[in-house]
Amino acid sequence: MFSISANIRLHAPTSPPVVLSLQSFAYRVLAKRNNGKKPQTTIRASTGSSNHHEQFKRPTSSVLDTKEPLPTTNIFNAIDPKHVLSGNFSPIDELPPTQCEVIEGTLPSCLDGAYFRNGPNPQYVPHGPYHLFDGDGMLHAIRISKGKATLCSRYVKTHKYNAEKDAGFPIVPFFFTGFDSLGSLIAYMVVIVVRYLKGKFDPNKKGFGLANTNLALFGNKLFALWESDLPYAIKINPDGDIVTLGREDFDGKLLMSMTAHPKYDPMTKETFAFRYGPVSPFLTYFWFNERGEKQPDVPIFSTKSPTFFHDFAITKNYAIFPENQITMHMKQTDIGWSLISADMDKVPRIGVMPRYAENELAIRWFKVPGLNIVHAVNAWEEDVAEESVVLIASNILSIEHALGRTDLIHGSLEKVRIDLKTGMVSRHTLSSRNLEFGVINSAYVAAKNRYVYCAVGDPMPKFSGVVKLDVSLSEVDRQECIVASRIFGPGCFGGEPFFVAKEPDNPNADEDDGYIVSYVHNENNDESCFLVMDAKSMTLEIVATVKLPRRVPYGFHGLFVTENNLNKL
Repeated sequence: MFSISANIRLHAPTSPPVVLSLQSFAYRVLAKRNNGKKPQTTIRASTGSSNHHEQFKRPTSSVLDTKEPLPTTNIFNAIDPKHVLSGNFSPIDELPPTQCEVIEGTLPSCLDGAYFRNGPNPQYVPHGPYHLFDGDGMLHAIRISKGKATLCSRYVKTHKYNAEKDAGFPIVPFFFTGFDSLGSLIAYMVVIVVRYLKGKFDPNKKGFGLANTNLALFGNKLFALWESDLPYAIKINPDGDIVTLGREDFDGKLLMSMTAHPKYDPMTKETFAFRYGPVSPFLTYFWFNERGEKQPDVPIFSTKSPTFFHDFAITKNYAIFPENQITMHMKQTDIGWSLISADMDKVPRIGVMPRYAENELAIRWFKVPGLNIVHAVNAWEEDVAEESVVLIASNILSIEHALGRTDLIHGSLEKVRIDLKTGMVSRHTLSSRNLEFGVINSAYVAAKNRYVYCAVGDPMPKFSGVVKLDVSLSEVDRQECIVASRIFGPGCFGGEPFFVAKEPDNPNADEDDGYIVSYVHNENNDESCFLVMDAKSMTLEIVATVKLPRRVPYGFHGLFVTENNLNKL
């Protein structure tokens, strides 16, 4: 999650003999790790779409990964690539723009534009420990125009992706699984140094990120995001092809990383963001004006330890930072050395800071035991004097399993109220279901909303359906808030839903007047589709189904961009 090369200072070029000796040293270490076998690059076939009988030859390297099988226990299944990258989690090759078939209903005109979904798709299939979060970013975009659809899948051409493609094997270690020995860490570092000295890889100037998590649109630019690097600007051509434009530093004002979950305020057209890291200040806040110009950093020194601040929320007047129990320390775990782990002795907190603060003096921290938020849905202010802040978020129960046994965690959607006058914090659940990836009508960001749409874990990281919740029901008698649902059917799984308004420019439109869209994969026949559902319907009725020319692997977050906004890129 952060640059392990941050403290490396490389200046004058080293002579070729030294480079060769460093490379030989790395190969000896890795050969020992591979039981004396000579490092080599091999070719392994990977099925991209069994229903079309396509086979994609994918290079896979044993230079940095052991060929010894991992123990067949549940904890090791979580990082065994044969398990993690099985089924529809397995990587695919790029797909140029390809026409799709609408097999049910018609595509509404408000969907003219493009829906992008980001997710991990490792360029090289590893032999050693691998975590689902560690794959190279691949965007799957369905371009819609006048009822017709085109699908395109492209890697985000990050510096890491290009450098490893040139090398023919992985260079950057996997951050969530880390490495299984000190020797492998040294080997990775030596390979990075060698590639640097050869002018092939420069993580200090060009980054090392995956761009695999999310997308954001602000300042008339579209970005692919990963929270330990700068954003990568992208665009989509009229034919539906995805193009990586390059790393964006906002005129040199963003020198380090940025969250994958910035918040765009539709009222002020400003964007708010932060970064976190392993050294103090562990959390830094900043924002962008309507033109996408970055404003000065606000370091927050009141965070006492490096924490996995994955997401946050904003209100009209505040920025809300959930501090959970996932920390960033080099630690030996059951699956090897890792940079990310859970500290079960730490008490979670919520930080509330004025969103235009120039320093951290006004931030207030509230201890909330048992509240481990990874994804925030929305937040707003209540009461006459706006002295209360309400936060809607999914609380990850059994947080110690969040980065390993995801099948054991439960996402409990909660409503958290913070009384800024008394300091009291109250919370209650909105549903007993296992819910994550909550989204809203984006016109209600930072304002009070009524409806939330969530993916149903069955178990995580697979999602068997979508539910709609009416948050206002919790204000009466704390009852179950699910008011509509759609389960995709046996063997069918989707991901994060996304809400698209029918009339995004109509201020009088109902909050739920729109459509829910998602990619859904049928594991019975290995086919994927793009599903459009009526958000107002009690059953989230299917409005249109688009058969995709090839499967779309399960992934993370998505974004719909209107035709009008695409034309501004």
